[in-house]
Amino acid sequence: MSRTWDAVVVGSGPNGLAAAVVLAKAGHSVKVVEGQPTHGGGARTLELTLPGFRHDLCSAIHPMGAASPLFAELELHQHGLQFLHSPAPLAHPLVGEQAVVLERDVEATAARLGVDEGAYLELMRPLVRDFEVIKALLMSPVTRPPVKAPLKAARFGLQALRRAFWFAEEHFEGPMAKALLAGCAAHSFSALTTPLTNSIGLALLAAGHAVGWPLAKGGSQAIVDALVAVLRAHGGELEVNRPIARLEELPPSKLVLFDTHAHVMERVCGEALPGWFRAAVRAFKRGPGVFKLDYALSGPVPWLAKECARAATVHVGGTMQELANSEAAHAEGRVPERPYVLVTQQSLFDETRAPEGRHTLWAYCHVPNGSEEDATPYIEAQLERFAPGFSQRVLARHAKGPAGLEATNASYLGGDISGGAVEGLQLLFRPLPGPPYVTPNSRILLCSSSAPPGPAVHGMCGYWAAQVALGRLRRGL
Repeated sequence: MSRTWDAVVVGSGPNGLAAAVVLAKAGHSVKVVEGQPTHGGGARTLELTLPGFRHDLCSAIHPMGAASPLFAELELHQHGLQFLHSPAPLAHPLVGEQAVVLERDVEATAARLGVDEGAYLELMRPLVRDFEVIKALLMSPVTRPPVKAPLKAARFGLQALRRAFWFAEEHFEGPMAKALLAGCAAHSFSALTTPLTNSIGLALLAAGHAVGWPLAKGGSQAIVDALVAVLRAHGGELEVNRPIARLEELPPSKLVLFDTHAHVMERVCGEALPGWFRAAVRAFKRGPGVFKLDYALSGPVPWLAKECARAATVHVGGTMQELANSEAAHAEGRVPERPYVLVTQQSLFDETRAPEGRHTLWAYCHVPNGSEEDATPYIEAQLERFAPGFSQRVLARHAKGPAGLEATNASYLGGDISGGAVEGLQLLFRPLPGPPYVTPNSRILLCSSSAPPGPAVHGMCGYWAAQVALGRLRRGL
């Protein structure tokens, strides 16, 4: 006779594992089911190019992981997770040898912004001082706002509502501060003239000063490996290489939690969910896609702006206006010819990523969801623009467009790595207005980045969904 689990979690990304760990630590029987041969979802690390070169499959740099209250509570460092910090969290090359650099110190960052030194200090000092309040706001669903320091939270909230492009135009005069904010706001995957894009920009800048933008030693895989270790220590189980197409294929359980895109949950559950709810979930807007390149290099990237070598993360794309043009292009259904390229160079600061003397590089740009266009020449033209001679250091490359990404993670529908568009009300209410994580079927819950607080490797979508699950298990559903 087969066992009936208290909960089965579909998907072994950071949120699914986080939900499973919270339930297992509370004494419940939990099984995680993963369709891929290895666990981790978007936080896997694989040899994609040449032997000995370890590449992060999707997520690579972890400011929200460093800020995550759940990761801190679980003491993941006791299970092998070590965050490494580059001397500067972020660099953004501009013209020639000029780059704007986000330093851990607010004053050091501001001192290099010229005419905008005072404006940056006025903006960022309160955000860094109040980061614990802001972090609580960022890590909670809008339906459960933190009750401490409401005035500080409201001050950030009013700034967060703004459109990043126009906020930067109003607050800064020079190109450096504008580019710095715009590059962070572009992590929203949205046109920079979209409401609420400023929330992403300000949150990432504040996190850079408060907790840094670290990488995980050995790869992002170390985060999910640590979560799996905690899960198993509390009796939880994990099964890989078991894709699920229908709800009936899952092991018997009282609850099912989906660490998948909301559209995947709807498809797998089928008639276990009412038609009106399924239609509403299908209307949940997907985010743009990603075109990603991983490189094995013979040496470090030859940046014109030498200070880029101090940062694990580099925003490539030029001025704020250039970034705005790039993000507007994919929002309009076009692959940008001069894209904003998010670059990480982990091997400069983590010797485990590549053979001695060699390096890895991780780069992607935003493209329309489902795009089939090869963005390689556009990305490489931008890299050559800011690092002439880059192509001569390429030993091997591995390219993945939206279809390739979806093949490695069934939740990345059309290349959407965010679990749904992060714009407008979808930033706050995911996937639908109303109570998050729940469905009309009391047995089925959503614990992925399609639910609040949304994308990033922090585990908090899983944590909050697990709180709902715990309540239901206590009440006997």
